[in-house]
Amino acid sequence: MNHRCARSCGTRQAGAALLIAMALMTLVATLASGMVWQQYRAIQVEAAERSRTQSAWILNGALDWARLILREDARTGGPTALSEPWATPLAEARLSTFLALDKDHNTEEGPDAFLSGSIVDLQSRYNLRNLVDGGKVLEAELLSLQRLCELAGAPSDTAQRIAAGLAAASVAAPGAPLELRSIGQLQWLGLEEGVVDRLRVYVELLPVRTTVNLNTADRDVIAAVSPGLDAGAAEALVQARQRHAFKSVAAASALLPDKKLLDERRVGTQSNFFEVRGRLRLDDRSLEERSIVQRSGLNIVPILRERVSSVVPER
Repeated sequence: MNHRCARSCGTRQAGAALLIAMALMTLVATLASGMVWQQYRAIQVEAAERSRTQSAWILNGALDWARLILREDARTGGPTALSEPWATPLAEARLSTFLALDKDHNTEEGPDAFLSGSIVDLQSRYNLRNLVDGGKVLEAELLSLQRLCELAGAPSDTAQRIAAGLAAASVAAPGAPLELRSIGQLQWLGLEEGVVDRLRVYVELLPVRTTVNLNTADRDVIAAVSPGLDAGAAEALVQARQRHAFKSVAAASALLPDKKLLDERRVGTQSNFFEVRGRLRLDDRSLEERSIVQRSGLNIVPILRERVSSVVPER
């Protein structure tokens, strides 16, 4: 009997030891798995941050490309027109083609990345900053905006709401709304996103008052800022500038029956504000940067930069 008890106790002790060993192994395996997972996530975060930083540097290159072109255009002088090099977009190209001349760089290595870019004259659009002067809404400017809002299919009170919002924001008083700096911020005035998107074709919000460039604006914008000028006459100006860019407002006025239809306070032939877009496509991801730059002589200064990341749809 004593022998059976001793054997039974030994069996229970061995079983308990086995359970403790299995529990310890489970605990160790769990801790090891957690450590491996944390290490894996840390590597992923580091890789994503490195990719983001590299993409940002590449997009800075696109902005430098635009600044170089705009600076060279300023050296030549003359009017700002769509026939100039800045108006030709940078078609999407494999990034390795820009590095092909670098003998120390192996273009066969690394992922497929594609870079593209474009420059748009922002003075080809109506500047909402023209609406207000000294905190007061200018009636002639409001009529121009109303005409463009009708073309964009915006609600009938859109122009009034924009003008009122800009007038209120221009007053440095307690409780005044924040100053608007970009078109997207028009939603702060209660405008729907779809309305703002439709208006982007016709309007822009720049930091100072500007004229509309007769060499780059479409006929609707030219007609909107020129009371008495119909769409047909504005289209005639658009067709004429394709042959020769207008060097002055007087040169454009000479083509019209009434030489007083174009107001030099509202239209011009040169531009100092441009939108630069750079787009980097890597696999199924796309990173796009939008910059607004101001040209002052040979200086090209970014005044606003926005970056958007998106997924490229499958073709």
